Amino acid sequence: MTRWQRTITMSLMAGVTLAGCYSLDPEMKRIVEQRKTQQRGTDHAPPPAASPAEPDASPPPALTTKAAKDIPAIDVRRLEVVSGASAMPAPDSMPAAPASGLADTTGAGAWPAPAETADPAAALFAAQTIDAAATAYVLLSLEIGTHEKGYIDAYYGPPSLLDAAIKAPRDKAALLAAARQLTAKLDGVVPDLADPIEKRRAAFLLAQLRAAETRLMMMDGTRFPFAEEAERLFGVRPELKPLASYDAQLAAIDALVPGPGDLATRVEAYLDRFTIPKERLQKVFDAAIARCRGRTATHVAMPQEESFKLQFVTGKSWSGYNYYQGGYHSIIQVNTDLPIRLSRALDLGCHEGYPGHHLLNMKLEEQLVKGRGWKEFSVYPLYSPQSLIAEGTANYGIDLAFPDRTRPDTERDVLMPLAEITPPADDRYWQLTDAMKALQGARLTIAQQYLDGQIDRPAAVALTQKYLLFSPQRAEQSVAFTDQYRSYVINYGIGEEMVRAFIERGNPDRDEIWRRMALILGEPTLPADLLAP
Repeated sequence: MTRWQRTITMSLMAGVTLAGCYSLDPEMKRIVEQRKTQQRGTDHAPPPAASPAEPDASPPPALTTKAAKDIPAIDVRRLEVVSGASAMPAPDSMPAAPASGLADTTGAGAWPAPAETADPAAALFAAQTIDAAATAYVLLSLEIGTHEKGYIDAYYGPPSLLDAAIKAPRDKAALLAAARQLTAKLDGVVPDLADPIEKRRAAFLLAQLRAAETRLMMMDGTRFPFAEEAERLFGVRPELKPLASYDAQLAAIDALVPGPGDLATRVEAYLDRFTIPKERLQKVFDAAIARCRGRTATHVAMPQEESFKLQFVTGKSWSGYNYYQGGYHSIIQVNTDLPIRLSRALDLGCHEGYPGHHLLNMKLEEQLVKGRGWKEFSVYPLYSPQSLIAEGTANYGIDLAFPDRTRPDTERDVLMPLAEITPPADDRYWQLTDAMKALQGARLTIAQQYLDGQIDRPAAVALTQKYLLFSPQRAEQSVAFTDQYRSYVINYGIGEEMVRAFIERGNPDRDEIWRRMALILGEPTLPADLLAP
């Protein structure tokens, strides 16, 4: 059963949120003072030019049925780029961001000026073809969504396209043929595109169409090996480590939680001490999300009208979820089937909210759908390269918002008192949660073996207990997620490591790190862009 919780209006809460965060964080005090100084210097400047008119000022309710997003990071070993996209500029060559901390995606200066073309007429025709293909892609995606519940993650585009898709959807064979025809049409005009951002737009559409083709084939019974499925859907071919490679990390964790009995049982018993009582969940999550937002808002400007609603639900295979509704509004759900530990509050607050899914979707709507009029970003097919970017930035956003000691300080000084949990006398709790993140690659290896038929379901559950140190109940939930979403599991850890490697290339300072994050959020970014030299 789901139930609506009170609406949290972020524009009203921001002042209280920021004040509460700054007392803990000297870095945030410095940033705010810098912002105030910049603002004082521009108080008498002429007003900025009006933003482009919104193409669809009253978006319909979102069509949102999607998968969870809450798996911690893993190490990336070797990745093969599988989309032939034109890549993002390397971080060292990226243009400077405007004073707001946002990448400029609606005016000059965001990307290199358009290259001279030998045939301006061909370039214009190519750009018009991309516009037409974008509308066809949206309709195609919505029609595929009528054949598979959960395929469409969010939609807030023209109601007419949604109505058309629902009233007269083509069959899967016709949709498969249409996806291939659209791909051929785009391939034919890409060489004539002159503007680098238009080339990246076309590359994005081509990658999304390849994923749509693959998913349609899967709906019709085709099965691909795990690595190939992941490559075709999400744009990266994972190469996974054998389970035995995680044994050394298990031994290190064993030293942190000594005692009789098997390791998973000891770890579960220790972490259960930090369970949030159900009656305290609302207060703890309100405070956690407020701090996630406050720390994000010091670096990234957000629409004044943005908001979300928090709900607690049951009966899910995931622990947290963001349903983006359009109009800068989300519903964030937290699954209470299993006891919720304290670490999940900041994890989910950042991942589902700020600077995670809620922020990403707002930036896509603000900068690409409304700012550029690109309809294709008003629809989000779950099984596509878009998900690797979404999950990767959301997981990376946890450490981005709470670096170094700021996370344990916030949990100890703010969240534990609200949860009525006695703070530990030492750092073993945080040492353990950090150490367990290094095991997350094992989940992918287990999923690969299970989905490729190398092990059966009971074996997958048993290996999940052993290598992720889960209770039987949590292991069952983990495997149920794999049953439902298959190779989608690669997007969390692999996506996070790709985002981290791209953003932290060259050891940038904190302001530059946030600027690069904003660049990923507000551009048509593909996995290949993150791996480009």
